[in-house]
Amino acid sequence: MSDQKRTYRMKQRAESQEATRRRIVESAVDLHERLGPAKTTMAAVAKHAGVQRSTLYRHFADEDALFDGCSAHWNALHPRPDLERWREVPDPDERLGSALIELYGWYRGTGTMLDSLLRDESVVRSVKERFGLFHAYLDAARDVLMEGRGLQGGRRSRARAAIALALTFETWRTLCRDGGLGDQEAAGLARALVEGARESGRAV
Repeated sequence: MSDQKRTYRMKQRAESQEATRRRIVESAVDLHERLGPAKTTMAAVAKHAGVQRSTLYRHFADEDALFDGCSAHWNALHPRPDLERWREVPDPDERLGSALIELYGWYRGTGTMLDSLLRDESVVRSVKERFGLFHAYLDAARDVLMEGRGLQGGRRSRARAAIALALTFETWRTLCRDGGLGDQEAAGLARALVEGARESGRAV
């Protein structure tokens, strides 16, 4: 066999293996979204992808490795809003409003998967470990949205707590999916909550 033919066959083999790996990952993502990680077994992923379990394990040694592959694939398709771009908006209230509109739009596009991940976070170790990065992202987002507010004491604590509440997926789900609000309307309501929280410390 000539070197040229050998190189061509090696390239074909590599492409075939990559296509198989991609099909496995896409199948796992689909099952995670529809059923949740807790109900997604390695056998189910292999069946959905149309491969033998031995083929699946050649690409992913265990569930942790498969979950890492799924996470990388899904995150590449659904990048989170850029916090540094938010930071470029100098006015804190305008920054909050535009950030919430963008984040709520992201929630609308990723809500089905987030439902599954949040539901299984307490029962699936892989989800809990890796989904911690999402919680850290929201903590960082809160800090960005607190910048430049110049608040102290109770006013700062109330504003910080209200921003944290406004950023959660559960808040978007309550306002938009359950409440029927649009993303922009919900963002305006959440912004008003933050503005009110920083001004009043009285119980009602």
